[in-house]
Amino acid sequence: MSKKGRLVLILAVLALCFYFLWPSLSWYAWTPKEQQALALSSLENIRDYANAEASREVEELRKVARADKTAVLNAEQKWLEKAVKKNYKDMGQKMPSPLTLYDALNSFNSQDELTTVVEDRYRKQILKNKKNYQNSVKLGLDLSGGMNVIVKADLDAVVASQDSGSTISEDQLRDNAMKQAIETLTSRIDRFGLSSPTIRQQGSNHIYIELPGSAEADQINSIIQGRGILNFRHVDMEASNSFATYYATNPTTTFDSQGKLIDPSIIPEGDEVFGYYETDKYGLDKLRSYLVVKKDVILDGKHIKSAEVGTDEYGRPQVSFKLDGEGAGIFAKFTTDNVGQYMAIVSDGRIKSNAVINSPITAGNVAITGFGLEEARNLEKVLQSAWLDVPLTVESQNVIGASLGEQAIKQGFWAICVGLASIMVFMLIWYKGAGVNACVAQVLNLYIMFSILSALNLTVTLSSVAGMILTIGMAVDANVIIFERIKEERSLGKDRASSIAAGFDNALWAILDSNITTFIAAFFMSQLGSGSIQGFAYSLAIGVCSTVFTALVVSRLMFDFNTEQLGKKGISISWRVK
Repeated sequence: MSKKGRLVLILAVLALCFYFLWPSLSWYAWTPKEQQALALSSLENIRDYANAEASREVEELRKVARADKTAVLNAEQKWLEKAVKKNYKDMGQKMPSPLTLYDALNSFNSQDELTTVVEDRYRKQILKNKKNYQNSVKLGLDLSGGMNVIVKADLDAVVASQDSGSTISEDQLRDNAMKQAIETLTSRIDRFGLSSPTIRQQGSNHIYIELPGSAEADQINSIIQGRGILNFRHVDMEASNSFATYYATNPTTTFDSQGKLIDPSIIPEGDEVFGYYETDKYGLDKLRSYLVVKKDVILDGKHIKSAEVGTDEYGRPQVSFKLDGEGAGIFAKFTTDNVGQYMAIVSDGRIKSNAVINSPITAGNVAITGFGLEEARNLEKVLQSAWLDVPLTVESQNVIGASLGEQAIKQGFWAICVGLASIMVFMLIWYKGAGVNACVAQVLNLYIMFSILSALNLTVTLSSVAGMILTIGMAVDANVIIFERIKEERSLGKDRASSIAAGFDNALWAILDSNITTFIAAFFMSQLGSGSIQGFAYSLAIGVCSTVFTALVVSRLMFDFNTEQLGKKGISISWRVK
């Protein structure tokens, strides 16, 4: 490769690495601790915080505008201009110049509209921080503290529960069951406010969960082993309308702190009230209204055999699900007797859909329409959680104290710094000027390693730190081989350029052989090992690749630059050889 090609390659790699490393820098260096804690909290907490802060800020803005109607937008309020400009454009008017805060606030149709705009600003910033964390290098539990849990999914029970007439293959059924189990656990853990969980499939039927921070084992067990109940209920629309009127005039005295009716007599005996929820912009359930439904369950979710999203004859989103034989018979009788009535789908005590029965459904194939694509997909997941009843059991739990994690971080940091500094000092003393090349290669080696860890969203553990320290020693070993080869060529009387070219050529295969064999060992450790062994293998494998690049490409370019651009004739590479 030409020197120009090597330079372009190095710059491209460094730029790409910076792009991958940016989320980690943003998160660990520039995101305040209080913002980190907020971003790591549950989506419910984020939503509540954004709502509260938006209401507070709107009130402050209105107070300032009332006090001085001529006050223009200051630097902290400039973000409003974009929304205000759109408002004036929609009204067909020209935005005033200079724009006063009073005019800006009056451009919104209502205070709710203004609050929504302000809330979006908070929401986007918090979710941006959350995304930076998700795309950054993670600290393992041995560094950050917390709990790891291994959960086993009983896929054999799922397969055994399916009837012989199912059209889904066993492999597809197992795959769907694992995906649904992971989605269910993610939803439950986030709902209970447990911060930033790592949940991934491990093997064919195990789920690995990492919960940073403190968490109670009993609480985790109840969340994991609990199962949501899904069923179909008959909606009492007359009672629902009466309840809506009552609730509108008595919003604070209708429910107690547990969410139960203070006065049960406001609804007919044999009925109960559930919240009707829709998915909001956070991807969470948002209360839309309350509905009164019959306590008697029409159909249990266990009768649902499959569910999928499609479109009806008009191209509108449609959720279709299939019932088993028993469920089809129950459903046929109810829909025949209640044409024109409303039926609700209740999951985990929340109404997810409220559909009108247009005609009797007798074949066991049910289609529900009347919502957008995103809502249809959410309903599909709700229905799938009913027929994919995956028994989950906790196989192991390990708790790591936060104080131990902080100590491990400091020890790992100092181990890397001391190891790197010691090697740099040795290389500068032993190889003089050429040692500078080795030092630059070492720094870039760690830079590339952390960038790749960030790009792959890998987790740094103590074993990963051990792999990094080993990589530092292996990286300088490649430089030692090259430098010794150059010294040999120089001793034979060759000039600087010839000695460097021959040194790199002769050292090439020795470096590749040693690093390829190490990479093979790391690959098999990553495939056959688990936990700390995998962490060590990943960092070692990444270090091998970055070592070869920095030793053969970066170091070579620095030698050539000194030769051709600076015009050096001798080589500062030894106390004896010049």
